[in-house]
Amino acid sequence: MKTHITPPAQEPVMRWTVPNILTVLRLLAAPGVAVMFLYFHRPWADWFALILFALAAITDFFDGYLARAWKQESRLGAMLDPIADKAMVVIALLVITGYSGMDPWLILPATAILFREVFVSGLREFLGDTAGLRKVTVLAKWKTTAQMTAIAVLFLAMGLEYVREASLLRSHAALIATLSDIGTEDMNVVDLARQGGNFVWTLGLGLIWIAAILTLLTGWDYFRKALPFLKDDTR
Repeated sequence: MKTHITPPAQEPVMRWTVPNILTVLRLLAAPGVAVMFLYFHRPWADWFALILFALAAITDFFDGYLARAWKQESRLGAMLDPIADKAMVVIALLVITGYSGMDPWLILPATAILFREVFVSGLREFLGDTAGLRKVTVLAKWKTTAQMTAIAVLFLAMGLEYVREASLLRSHAALIATLSDIGTEDMNVVDLARQGGNFVWTLGLGLIWIAAILTLLTGWDYFRKALPFLKDDTR
């Protein structure tokens, strides 16, 4: 008599859909921003970091949009998406802060953003899926957009920094000779880039302060919603 062997139940598998692949690529791009400064000299490292960060930030919109449009939402994507966003922001802020000469006007909002991300991550780990607190609010989406925009602008300003520094070397014969070779010996291009760089940096600082305020507001909102689940049972 033949014995019928029941095959073992198949375990759920992670679906490697297009949205999930975009999320993973964004997660890998986060450390890639810092790696640019290991293998390239400035200002090329700044430009490459800006391009990589901007492309990764764009995927933040498309992975969620495609997942909803194609009905490909998954637990893997839901888990990786906020991690990728936070990794991008944290690593980019560390790089920018380090290469900006520790500008105090940047350190304060960057510290506020990092503090909120660590604090909320700790709350989420403690609460798990409690009461649907993981639902993304409109304010949280604005917060992420503001962070990504501000960081991209700051990377652009860093890329212009070498031109600002070059403008201080007007008397340097080698610099003038180089500019003469490319037809800009009158230094007008350098002056324009220097002024533009200062404007872009100031704009970036303003945006990062806005992002910091939105970040703290979303952190407070999350903490307020979590308070009922943090009370001890006195019974």
